Amino acid sequence: MKYLRPSWLVPLVWLGVAANVWAAEFVPTRNDGLTKTGDVMAYVMPATALGLTACFKDGTGAWEFSGSAAITMAATVGLKYAVNARRPNGGVRSFPSGHTASAFCSAEFLRKRYGWKYGVPAYAVASLVGYSRVHAHVHYFRDVAAGAAIGFATTCIVSKPFHGWQIQPTVAANYRGFTASRDF
Repeated sequence: MKYLRPSWLVPLVWLGVAANVWAAEFVPTRNDGLTKTGDVMAYVMPATALGLTACFKDGTGAWEFSGSAAITMAATVGLKYAVNARRPNGGVRSFPSGHTASAFCSAEFLRKRYGWKYGVPAYAVASLVGYSRVHAHVHYFRDVAAGAAIGFATTCIVSKPFHGWQIQPTVAANYRGFTASRDF
């Protein structure tokens, strides 16, 4: 994907993650273990996705993940400022959840690129991140659902399977089933 190759893309993703961390410091939240775990996992997920691309020596995957993460964060931040919804704790820019968008972007990347072996645990952690945001009273369920949908959709569009067999659900007008494919 030649349009995802600019040298500034990876630093831009990490700048977006750093800005999200900085902004999160100004929102009062619960100070419990679940909230802290969700906050940490929201940043561990993208680091894990990029780390696995290094382990697999998958440069194309690193660019695909960086592209999908950049689009995810751009859409999330754009919607936060456009909608400017109130948080359950009184803060601003609730819709959609950036933590959840980042986590689900990473989870779908791991599932689509490397298969269900990585996808199932990644989706479990991403779901924990989403739940922790509602639990901390910094997001409503709608915010978390929208963040998950944005992260999932952008990664579905940008990423492709690495190699090997890929099995994914397929839904059409008169068909529901699974599609199996293999990249040679």
